Parts: sequence; structure tokens; C-alpha cells
Amino acid sequence: MDCGNVSDQERCNICRDPRRNRSLLCVVEEAKDVVAIERTREFRGLYHVLGGAISPIDGIGPEDLRVRELLQRLADGTVDEVIIATDPNLEGEATATYLSRLMRTLEVRVSRLASGLPVGGDLEYADEVTLGRAFEGRRLVEH
Repeated sequence: MDCGNVSDQERCNICRDPRRNRSLLCVVEEAKDVVAIERTREFRGLYHVLGGAISPIDGIGPEDLRVRELLQRLADGTVDEVIIATDPNLEGEATATYLSRLMRTLEVRVSRLASGLPVGGDLEYADEVTLGRAFEGRRLVEH
């Protein structure tokens, strides 16, 4: 299977859907992440499931993930943008950094999901890293 998503067929439902934007590829750690993103109804591209994240402590390196398959998918030039949607933890950040460096030489735009404050949260309860990311990822307000 190209994407690594869970399916009882050779291609998953998302990959078979002709309405999906094939120039957008969202890279996630696990198939459950695809489900979470699909629930938002905001993303209309395709997915690539890595099968985990880089974790030296657990003995998981890039060669244990579906990185080679990702590069094969990007080789035909169909994808214009890769959105890295790994978890905002140490392993996810290491994986995102590794992938973005790996794709630097390719003719593809690489972006990372924004992270920061949850809706309905209070600033006083946010940790320093989350609050710092919220400042880094701020957007201009249209008026």
C-alpha cells in the first residue's frame, strides 16, 4: 500500500477518492492520526503514514519507518507540498526535523502543522514551550 493507512484493499478509501488533491501530502506517525485529521474536514489531500516516530531511546531510527516509501512517492513530481503532522513531542519533533532536512533538496514545499494554545485554554496554565510556539506561529489579523 502506498500510503501506509489501514485498509483491507490494496489502496485505502482516501487514496481511491478521485476528489482528493494529489499535490498535497500530509505525513503522520500512525493511522489513528489520519482519522483525527479527517474528522476536522479541513484537509483534502493524501496521507503518508510513517508507522511511528524516530526514538533513539526505543531503538527506532529512520530506517524503521516508511521514509523510503515517502521519498518514492515524491519522486514522480506530483506532490507540490508536504505537510509534516507528527506529534509535538520530542520524538515527533526529531522526526519532523529529519524529514524536513531530507526533503530540502527536493522540488517540494515542506510545512509543519502549527502548534500552540488550545481553544478555550487559559494563558496562565500554558507551559513555556506551548506559549513560545504560539508566539512563533502567530498570524496577522485581517481587518
